[in-house]
Amino acid sequence: MNGAIFFTSKYGRTAQYAGWIRDATGLPIFDVKDPHADPAEYDFLVLGSPVYFYKLLIRKWIMKNQATIENRPTILFTVSGASSGPKLDDWVAGSMPGALMSKVEHVALRGRQSPREVTWWHRLLLKIAAMRNKDPAARREELEGFDYMDRSSIDPVVELVREWRT
Repeated sequence: MNGAIFFTSKYGRTAQYAGWIRDATGLPIFDVKDPHADPAEYDFLVLGSPVYFYKLLIRKWIMKNQATIENRPTILFTVSGASSGPKLDDWVAGSMPGALMSKVEHVALRGRQSPREVTWWHRLLLKIAAMRNKDPAARREELEGFDYMDRSSIDPVVELVREWRT
């Protein structure tokens, strides 16, 4: 089976993970903004998206290509500050149709957020989110940033790709 990676990125972290997955698997890679990014040409898909203010940034592209995605084995890797768990699962599920979510293998990857690199608007939104956050560690991360980027965290994605290729 042949597959491809389709991703979108806001500040480059998801693009970096997509590149690492390409390097490990040899799959072609497409930014979803590329007009040649056609998932119908592939037997399986690897989708990558940051979780951006509790939503998948790739959600509109997924909705546009839902019929194609539903008929293919699909891995969705998300990049955020949140760890795997119910909170992240709810955010992802809220961004995708339920029928599609049940068919997708989700792999949560931890990202990087640096307040110095984001726009002033995003800094303001992060401050507001921090004020509302009841978790002191998460509040601190929203204000000060974090760096959880780890190349080895792509291993579950790479293993699934290897299984599907055989």
